[in-house]
Amino acid sequence: MANSGGGAVCNGKLPNHKKQSDSSQNGNCTKNGIVKEAQQNGKPHFYKPIVESFEEAPLHVMVFTYMGYGIGTLFGYLRDFLRNWGIEKCNAAVEREEQKDFVPLYQNFENFYTRNLYMRVRDNWNRPICSAPGPLFDMMERVSDDYNWTFRFTGRIIKDVINMGSYNFLGLAARYDETMKTVKDVLEVYGVGVASTRHEMGTLNKHKELEDLVAKFLNVEAAMVFGMGFATNSMNIPALVGKGCLILSDELNHASLVLGARLSGATIRIFKHNNMQSLEKLLRDAVIYGQPRTHRAWKKILILVEGVYSMEGSIVHLPQIVALKKKYKAYLYIDEAHSIGSVGPTGRGVVEFFGMDPGDVDVLMGTFTKSFGASGGYIAGRKDLVDYLRVHSHSAAYATSMSPPIAEQVIRSMKFIMGLDGTTQGLKRVRQLAKNTRYFRQRLHEMGFIIYGNEESPVVPLLLYLPAKVAAFGRHLLNRKIGVVVVGFPATPLAEARARFCVSAAHTREMLDKVLEALDEMGDLLQLKYSRNRKSARPELYDETSFELDD
Repeated sequence: MANSGGGAVCNGKLPNHKKQSDSSQNGNCTKNGIVKEAQQNGKPHFYKPIVESFEEAPLHVMVFTYMGYGIGTLFGYLRDFLRNWGIEKCNAAVEREEQKDFVPLYQNFENFYTRNLYMRVRDNWNRPICSAPGPLFDMMERVSDDYNWTFRFTGRIIKDVINMGSYNFLGLAARYDETMKTVKDVLEVYGVGVASTRHEMGTLNKHKELEDLVAKFLNVEAAMVFGMGFATNSMNIPALVGKGCLILSDELNHASLVLGARLSGATIRIFKHNNMQSLEKLLRDAVIYGQPRTHRAWKKILILVEGVYSMEGSIVHLPQIVALKKKYKAYLYIDEAHSIGSVGPTGRGVVEFFGMDPGDVDVLMGTFTKSFGASGGYIAGRKDLVDYLRVHSHSAAYATSMSPPIAEQVIRSMKFIMGLDGTTQGLKRVRQLAKNTRYFRQRLHEMGFIIYGNEESPVVPLLLYLPAKVAAFGRHLLNRKIGVVVVGFPATPLAEARARFCVSAAHTREMLDKVLEALDEMGDLLQLKYSRNRKSARPELYDETSFELDD
């Protein structure tokens, strides 16, 4: 891996994080709306203020939420009792009578939540789409005759549903038009599949072209691309760290980061979300005490974070994390799956968003599945890092290479954003996305909803809390031809179910106003306007100075 190097910033001291405005912890001095970071290597750096919101729900809402889950659990046990006695038909997977003496393949209690709670609201997920995921899409209508255990299609198509759920941030996932002719040409020349790994016969000139373009886009020495975004994390982290190494992972990291960390065999410790005191305590203890039992120094200390957190809508506090990683000689791995292309003045992610040097981040990871309207991912950074991964990456050794038409789609999208197509339309879309994001968030806040995250994050979680309201919210909006993603446990904490909106540059003001009008009515109907415009209690996330951590 690249050498993290460097010492502490801010004249040898980390910024003070105790005081914070707008529910954010930026730890810098603000003057005339500009945040100034202390000098690094004699050069001043200027960072944007971090404005985030994590407002807590009123007490009665939390009480009713837990009551809702409690009542649902009680009825679940009652229905399981009726199923066991044959009074109610059991539609769940069960062991065959011939295998009654085998070790159970299906654990009855472990499926309790799925069987009795999730199944009641299952119609809100896995809805079949039958068009491109643009600002409007078409959906196949389906109904259930057995309370969501099975579905049947009616043959009707629900036309022109406003898409508020896809990660199509720049609107580049669209129907075919003449701008996609290069993708069609590549398909005719190369075909669809590669039928080999990067180590064997699967490295094409299109892959090399894309990797050079990614490195240029990110302003780094080199990059390597992979066919699957999830595997970019889960298959490459084990190549970077292993036994005797320490991973410090944000508590809200994506499952791909979590899986990669577990597969690596390294010791994993969790720090509170975007909490610099929590992270510094772990770093300090790691340096002082070393490995358990032997107290030898860790071979490597790797900090894992995301650029934009997809369930919270928050943005990583990159300047402070970089300061800590330099102070304690750690490495930094940042997952920009949701931030690359969607934040920053020209769409180059959180590094550009904070006006920082890409060299401050040891491993830059991102995916092409969101802003670029394609699939796959990349790892970028110093050339020696990328050359190491070309040899040791599990994905390069065992996974099929990226499809050539997909590579060309990423190339044309990236050139579009960079302006290499001879137009400024890409930059206009990045700016339009920022404009739509601020407008949508501001209107929701004014209506009285509790929304999470950074004011410039295109991922907008709207808190619903009660499980019954999750189902009602998704169903009512679909009836109004608005497609949203509703999320609950276990993807979120038990009492923090939410709807997650994804704003796109392709959304017109009329579309957003229609959605906002429906949300305003829905907020009154379901009594979802919980906001009291007071600061968050969850950022103990940010302001907490004393806590206990489990190893």
